[in-house]
Order: sequence, then structure tokens, then C-alpha cells
Amino acid sequence: MHDYSRRDLLKVTAAVGAGAVAIPGISAAGAPRASAASKQSGSTKSGSTKSAPTELTGRIVHPDDPGYAKASLGWDELFVHYPLVIVYAQNTQDVVNALTWARQNDVALRVRAGGHSLEGWSNVDNGIVIDVSELKSAEIDSDSRIATVGAGLNQLEAVTALAKKDLAVTTGTEGSVGLAGATLGGGFGFLTRYLGMACDSLVGAEVVVASDDDCAKVIQADLRNNSDLLWALRGAGNGNFGIVTSLTYKASPLKSVAYVTATWQGLGDLHEVFDAWQHTAPVADNRLGTQVEIHRNQILLFAVLAEGTEAEARELLAPILSVGTPAVTGQVGNWGDVYSGFQVPTAVEPANWKFFSQFTMKPFPDEAINVIDSFMRNAPTDDSNFFTQAFGGAVRTSPHGGTSFPHRDALFYSEPGAGWGTRGQSGSGDAITPIAQAWIAEFSQAMRPYVNGAYVNVPNIGMADWETAYWGSNFDRLRKIKAKYDPQNVFQYQQSIPPAFC
Repeated sequence: MHDYSRRDLLKVTAAVGAGAVAIPGISAAGAPRASAASKQSGSTKSGSTKSAPTELTGRIVHPDDPGYAKASLGWDELFVHYPLVIVYAQNTQDVVNALTWARQNDVALRVRAGGHSLEGWSNVDNGIVIDVSELKSAEIDSDSRIATVGAGLNQLEAVTALAKKDLAVTTGTEGSVGLAGATLGGGFGFLTRYLGMACDSLVGAEVVVASDDDCAKVIQADLRNNSDLLWALRGAGNGNFGIVTSLTYKASPLKSVAYVTATWQGLGDLHEVFDAWQHTAPVADNRLGTQVEIHRNQILLFAVLAEGTEAEARELLAPILSVGTPAVTGQVGNWGDVYSGFQVPTAVEPANWKFFSQFTMKPFPDEAINVIDSFMRNAPTDDSNFFTQAFGGAVRTSPHGGTSFPHRDALFYSEPGAGWGTRGQSGSGDAITPIAQAWIAEFSQAMRPYVNGAYVNVPNIGMADWETAYWGSNFDRLRKIKAKYDPQNVFQYQQSIPPAFC
């Protein structure tokens, strides 16, 4: 991680010191250490409920702690923030206390789970970060196939726990990403066409919301209780309405998968490979999930066939694999074993990333593939890529109770992405940063005639009409739900949902 200089640390501790005068419980050295559980709420004479002064509990990190630099840094090291205090909740009460404390002291707050917010919005300067990544638990009932998990599980941990019982829900492909964040934004991956979006399997959540004057409380959202909030959480739940501390899923049986990969060297076969993929992958057997990654020096195809054989998978992929002479590999195994096998350690990934998300309703014409070809040949780094994920299949069917995720008619999702810099080496990518950012901006602009919409988990900063790009016609309903559960707009960031009356 970044080796912050004394000057950097002085900058944040000075801000903390300045705030100490106005914020009870914060000294010039930083936030208080973990203390006993919060004091109970009291009632004012007017009848409204007002919390007694509340102390922070949990594992608390403040600017003069040795682990502060690491704790304040997210997965994308392009963004560096200096929070006043970071609270790693150990239980739901710690979250209640942290939210109450933030409101009592008028401190900006952000919610963090896996730390993969791609624009750094799960962190904040001179505010409190409420981190739920240590809420790790998993209760799985094999008979009912109901799984209730803590909001701190990452995708690898969730896939592994479920796979041990031959169960699964949809997750993204990167294991270090928080399960909660992925699910609450929609969530897709290799099992999307088979099981639907990740949020489609979400049947309940425990949520800490703001209440009354400066309090916080715990509520349940499911099909019987606060069902409108469950609908909103299924696609728009990241940091908009409250803090999710646990999630309940209806899992599906999955004993084994066939995993096939193919690699084409160079971009000579790009047009034929992509055209074959886009015309077959979104309409193939629903058990087949595929991703294509185009780099400046190779094309990669990844495919997972649920409850199938390698031979079946290769047959379904034949229109794509018949192009050129790709190197093809395959294996069959438990989904947990396969999933863990293709993980890339975070330590070897680039430090800095920039993406632009988009959905496609019609196959790309030759002109669009030409744009991809041209930009990828001039990509700023080998780690830059154009990524696609086939939709169709179960995505087109909304679950009981519906979801706020609107892009169910998409043929596929895609995003240009640039990765650069070395982790732990501050400034290592500075020379490439403006080049990579310009490349993404120009690439996404050139693709505009062929795409629409955007994915809230991969936010497009500076995008006009981002509200409808993420949520389409659902945005107005989301604003009304926001007004109901967070009327004071406590949970806000650069592209958060405003209450309907704002």
C-alpha cells in the first residue's frame, strides 16, 4: 500500500484536530478507541425520539494508528482519501452506533464492504467510513436452500461456503469483491444466464437506517416487511437507503460445472470471434455463461456450463472456437473449486483502474467492432481490455417482488477498462494516468452510437442523465422510496439517489 509521508499524515491529523473542538469524543489524535455498547435512546419533551450521546464501538482506526494508511486505501489506488475515523463493525450494534454518532456530530459518512468502489465513493475526506467487511458469517440451510450471510463476505468466501453444500447464487468473477456490493447493484457473472442476476436471489436483508432526529435503527426488508425497500435494494442498494448488515438468499442447486477457456494470439481474428460470440452466446443454452476479454495482444474467451460436461460446453461454443486456431483448455469440477482456481491475487493486479460501463440491445455492426479493434491496438497498457458478458436466459425473468435493475433486455454488457501502476508504490502510474483516462473517455465516446444505459456498480463519472442510465424508468420510484427510508438524505455521495421532494 501507499507509504504515506509525514506531510500526508499531518494533513489529515490537522483536519481531525481542527474538528475536535466541534465534535465531542474526537481528540486531536483522532477517534476514540472501541468502547462499551452505545447508550440507549431517550425521548424529548416534544415526544420525538432523540439519542443520548453515542460512542463508537467496534474495531476503530484513526489517523495516528499504524494501520491507518492501509485501512484508508481501497482496491483502486487511483483514489486516496483521509477519513476522520474508520469503524470496522463487529456486529450490527456497532453499525447502529456509528451511524448515530455520525448524525449526532454532523460528520459525513460512507459505507464500505469490499472496498472496490470504482470511483472511490466508499471513502471520504474528514468523515467516517463505516466498514462492514468484518461481518463474516454464513448460515446455510440445505433443505430450504436459504442462506443468510454477513455483509462482510466477499464473493470467493460466499461461493466457497455455498459450493460445499452444492448450492450457488450468481456472483461476479472477482473473488475479492464484496458480495453485498455486487448484489445490491444487480450482480452478474458466469451463472447469470442460468440463475439470473445476483439480486434476483436476494429475498431478505437486515438494514440499519437513519431514524427520528439523530438516531439509527435496524429494520428487516423482505417480501412481507418493507417489501418496497427490498425491491430498491435489488439493484440500487449501494449506500442509498441504509447500511445492509446481512443478506438472505434463496440459493439454487449446483453440483458441478464445465469450465472452458480459449485464447487467440493477436487481434487478427477479432471480427470473426466477436461476431460469432455476440450472435450465439446470448441465445445459447441458458446453462452457458460466457465472457470475452479483448487485450491489445490477445483475445480471451471464458465459459462456464452449469451441470454439463466439457464436451457439451465445447459443442455449444463451436461457432466461436471454430474461428482461427485458439488454444483451448477445459475442466469439470465443483463450482467452488473452479471459481477459486481462476482468481488472480490482488497483489499482482495494477494499482489504478478506470472503466466505462454500457449495455447493448442489438449486435454490434462492423463499425462498432472496428472501433474496438482500433482502440485496443492502441491501449495504454497490456492490462487494459474490452470486457463483455453475455446476457439473455434467466436475466429476462424478474423474480417475485421485482427488482430495480432495469437492463433485462440487454444482449450483453461491456466495458472498456484500463489498468496501470504498481500496487504499494505511490506515484508509480502517474505518467500513464492522463493517457489512460483520455483513452477511456475517447473509447467510450466512440462507442456511444452502439450502446445505451450504464451499470451502477461500474459508475460512469460525469455522465449526463446517469439517473436513467442506471435505473431507467425505475428512478422516480426509487426517489419515493428514498424519501420514505432516508428523508433527510443522510446517505449521499456523488451519484446517490435524492429523496423525491429534493
